[in-house]
Amino acid sequence: MKAKMVHECIHVLDLEASLAFYERALGLTVQRRMGPDDGSWENVFIGNDEAPFQLELTWNRGRTEPYDNGGRDTHLALEVDDLDAARALHDEMGCVCFVNERMGIYFIQDPDGCWLEILPADRAE
Repeated sequence: MKAKMVHECIHVLDLEASLAFYERALGLTVQRRMGPDDGSWENVFIGNDEAPFQLELTWNRGRTEPYDNGGRDTHLALEVDDLDAARALHDEMGCVCFVNERMGIYFIQDPDGCWLEILPADRAE
């Protein structure tokens, strides 16, 4: 048996703020949406043409308490083709939350506190 990873789900309090963040910070846009007609919840899958993997943003109407999306050690890692340009954008956005100069990586934080590791695409494996 083989399994293929297709998406990761995180819960968000402000769907529009999260969508704006992920589009500006990482170029991830809406691929598809699903939810009931009453609008009580919505799952929005975001991604881009760089990989088939998607991030599922789950929003529940009326939720005001922050979600526990796993903490800092639970994170997604994303490669960028221009680390300096990405870092400049993320510094401008004020979302850089941790820098590891020795490893040549850094982390950004989304509106719900989820950490995202930013790696150079040309890093040595």
